[in-house]
Amino acid sequence: MSRNHSKGREAELGVYVSLAQLVALQDRARGFSFLPQQPARSLLAGRHASRVRGRGLDFEELRSYRQGDDPRTIDWRVTQRTRKPHVRFYSEERSRPAMVVLDQRIAMFFGTRLLMKSVAAAEIAAAAAWQLVHGGDRLGGIVFNDSSVEVIKPSSRRDNVTRLLGTVAEMNQALHAELSLKSRSGALNQVLEQLSRMVGHDYTLIVVSDFEGADQQTPELLARLSVHNDVICALVFDPSAVEPADLGAVVVSDGELQVELELDKPATQARMRQFFEERMQTILSWQQSHGVTVLPISSGDDPLKQLHRLLGGSV
Repeated sequence: MSRNHSKGREAELGVYVSLAQLVALQDRARGFSFLPQQPARSLLAGRHASRVRGRGLDFEELRSYRQGDDPRTIDWRVTQRTRKPHVRFYSEERSRPAMVVLDQRIAMFFGTRLLMKSVAAAEIAAAAAWQLVHGGDRLGGIVFNDSSVEVIKPSSRRDNVTRLLGTVAEMNQALHAELSLKSRSGALNQVLEQLSRMVGHDYTLIVVSDFEGADQQTPELLARLSVHNDVICALVFDPSAVEPADLGAVVVSDGELQVELELDKPATQARMRQFFEERMQTILSWQQSHGVTVLPISSGDDPLKQLHRLLGGSV
């Protein structure tokens, strides 16, 4: 659902987001992490923390054992062959590849409070991108809508994040209520399949979407990706999914068909509440059923504050 505002005021009202706004989020994209050793209050702590691998180790050198070296670093095969104790030293991997996947389909162009889902998702994607860049990762991404998919390969170049966020802003600003496009419910699975062909091992994968059109295959694709990579999903939802708003009669469309909903009637609100609760619980249950971490993000509140709370950072 959109509102008719002048283009100059839409960004202020959370209908659209600009590249400048996404770039300005880099200072707020600190104080949280997607790595292990999460604080107890983080959603990644506990049993799900083991799903997040963090950085690997790069072999640095093999040398003779010296007094004070940790006995756990002894290379017993080399020691046995040379008959002299040798140790292996490793340094923390300086960077790892990361991909931020962002959904900007027409179904995301909806909002009853504060922000459109498309804007909240863009801000989460930007914060994730900046946090990964701050950590020294090689950043890439996929931004998709109902008609196109833009792929940016991981790179350690600083301007890669600007390129990614520019693509995010461009697709975000292309959304409008009069788009004559049918929502492609299968687009998300197609992007996840494309992602699985692109990535190898030890990637950080952040998927930001409302997961419209998710089916039985969706968590299976995510679980397959998570076997060798760290997968974190941000489920962006409008507050009306939790508590339907009394907006009177509204018209909603999938780009092809339209239906009028009388949201001021208790029976309609009850049916909508049940539908959205069941849908959200299904997606949140992927954590237990498929081992995929899901972070619920409401478009009715500051997305970055929620991200900090969910990941145990300072707000």
